[in-house]
Amino acid sequence: MFQEKDIAEYYDQTISHYKMWWNLNDNLALHFGYWDENTRNFNQALRNTNHVMASLAGIQPHHKVLDAGCGVGGAAFYLAGKIGCEVTGITLSKRQLMLALEYQKQFQLQDKTSFCIQNFLSTDFNNNNFDVYWACESSCHANDKAAFLKEAKRILNPSGKVIIADYFLTEEGKMDKNQYIKRWGDLWAIQSFHTQENLIDESVRQGFKVIVNNDVSKHVWRSSRYMYRAYLMGSIPSRLYNLFHNTSRFAKHHYQSGYYQYQALKANLWQYRMVVLQSTKSGD
Repeated sequence: MFQEKDIAEYYDQTISHYKMWWNLNDNLALHFGYWDENTRNFNQALRNTNHVMASLAGIQPHHKVLDAGCGVGGAAFYLAGKIGCEVTGITLSKRQLMLALEYQKQFQLQDKTSFCIQNFLSTDFNNNNFDVYWACESSCHANDKAAFLKEAKRILNPSGKVIIADYFLTEEGKMDKNQYIKRWGDLWAIQSFHTQENLIDESVRQGFKVIVNNDVSKHVWRSSRYMYRAYLMGSIPSRLYNLFHNTSRFAKHHYQSGYYQYQALKANLWQYRMVVLQSTKSGD
């Protein structure tokens, strides 16, 4: 089972890959890009993911947002810079934190953003501290999905919202006869993926109601293909590099994830969903 240190190692060890194949230095994004009729290129698709999530969650300038699994701060800088809200970003990766702090100075958003190392399953934030809990392709790393929602409930105000963008298994994906999902998860330090049923049932148990549950897979197809092309282009160079270097465990076969996630999406083993949960008072 992947532990906190494994997830941190994954992001520490593969950050150079995101810089090379995912335009990390330009977009500050480690997530799938969201394509619509107005999206002209991959960079715009990556930024569009933040826009769509913020719109679904109804984020306003007066809100306090926790970015749970903040990467290098891309979403935090978008929310603070475009909307004007206050954002706290937490990550397990020391390398991500260092980059986020560098970008924070570059964008001069020290008054609106803050970053630290914390596990979103157990934070040191006060109760009722945030208006929005933002989880973009991060909650998949929670081995205990109930603990993820329980902590979100604790630190949100009584009417706060959770916005989740993540990978959800379909009925076919639960079977995973070709082991595409398992192999993809092993390469990304993901122990278990969401299912709709589990998320909805656990959300109700933890005191949330589901107000948005959208399958947006068609909007990330081109991002999935982009990752697959990166696999094709990087396969031979990666294998040659591994022959002559002592490559770290996650970096060594990271390129293969582009193949497995794409084959799994083609086979309808997973969907990309955006979900908004509304915290409810007792008895609501």
